[in-house]
Amino acid sequence: MNFVLHPIGWIRKTKTTTRIVLYKKYQPGLMGFEELSEIWVLWWFHRNDNPRTRSTLRVHPKGDPANPLRGVFATRAPMRPNLLALSRCKIPSIKNNIITIDEIDALPDTPVLD
Repeated sequence: MNFVLHPIGWIRKTKTTTRIVLYKKYQPGLMGFEELSEIWVLWWFHRNDNPRTRSTLRVHPKGDPANPLRGVFATRAPMRPNLLALSRCKIPSIKNNIITIDEIDALPDTPVLD
């Protein structure tokens, strides 16, 4: 069974600001967002999408060999079979299709899935 995922937007970062910029067609889905103080963001580790990182099942947490090996499911490692990531973010502001967030451990130009 195969699944196809389509980004709904992208993480955009400057030195001082982090934003989620949604495609305009998803803007109606933001109705009620102004009542929220934080959200969960589902995103894709797109720069790790290769057979080697998808097959890595044990890692040293934080990439530090001094840390004992752990299974990837017990870590926040970017090497995963499905490369899914979930981050909780505070929302300082929202305007139209742009959600300003406090921070996220995703790289700039990372695809947002939900």
